[in-house]
Amino acid sequence: METETAEARQPVMADVAKLAGVSHQTVSRVLNGAPHVRPDTRERVLAAIRELDYRPNSAARALVTRRSQTLGVVSFDSTLYGPASMLDGIERAARSAGYFVSVASLRSLDSRSLQEAVDRLRDQGVEGVVVIAPQTSAVSAVGRLSSSIPVVAVGSGTRSTIPMVSVDNRSGADAATRQLLDLGHRTVHHLAGPAGWLESQDRREGWQRALKAAGAWIPPVELGDWTARSGYEAGQRIARLEEVTAVFCANDHMALGLLRALHEAGRSVPGDISVAGFDDIPEAAYFIPPLTTVRQDFGELGRRALELLVAELGGTAHPATRVQIAPELVLRRSTAPARRG
Repeated sequence: METETAEARQPVMADVAKLAGVSHQTVSRVLNGAPHVRPDTRERVLAAIRELDYRPNSAARALVTRRSQTLGVVSFDSTLYGPASMLDGIERAARSAGYFVSVASLRSLDSRSLQEAVDRLRDQGVEGVVVIAPQTSAVSAVGRLSSSIPVVAVGSGTRSTIPMVSVDNRSGADAATRQLLDLGHRTVHHLAGPAGWLESQDRREGWQRALKAAGAWIPPVELGDWTARSGYEAGQRIARLEEVTAVFCANDHMALGLLRALHEAGRSVPGDISVAGFDDIPEAAYFIPPLTTVRQDFGELGRRALELLVAELGGTAHPATRVQIAPELVLRRSTAPARRG
């Protein structure tokens, strides 16, 4: 009995052209998104591609077009919700725009590590690089970066020396703090993130700005490290302070730890203490009680970062370009009017 040993031949562009009844050049124009292709012709070619399960040779196309359709992303500590969500938003936006993404994940964003990562990505033929730079050290490293390809920073606040996209953390923290003040709380305590993070600095500034505008007392800050454990430990100290009636946490994970510490200490939320967070992680709506928080639109962040990088590729972006995405305050049951007396 004879067995077939040869692998099935993969379809090529000529097969697509034959099935669609068009020329090889027409198939190429459809694949490269060229204009001046009749809609019915384009649909016929796309239908043939789907039927044959044709996969274009990206390496061969890059030789012809001198475009790799690949972007690089340098990320830091993608185990944290913020950087991980930024990376996901960028990847989704890139896929929608027809780009591949190559990711370099670093343990620390110092100048040497960042330069090496960008050089590796450039050697892979990426057209441009997005750097997720959430720390002050990362912003300094980005400022010293030497690169022959366009680079855009994400998450670096207003401090970046290159085109950047970020969430307006100050306005989000300001809104959460004002909401608590509007509920009658005389002041709002703050559980801040680590000092070297830009989000932590900006959210602390937004909290202070709201208190100053209201003429409220600015209490000492409790420091955490973004984890629920650090929120729990800070919460044990906060629970002993009878004067505390409202706390704004710099992220939702620390708010989760705080909620547990207050529960264990017999301080009800929001009856005794109102709690607000930042990020709107998927679990925030299922905390006990559901958490009032500030939502970040990471999908929009990724889309705008991609737009800025494409503008850089086209030479139309200015180095001083700053794009800030407005966050949204989400009200849930962890905040309530201050209890009098």
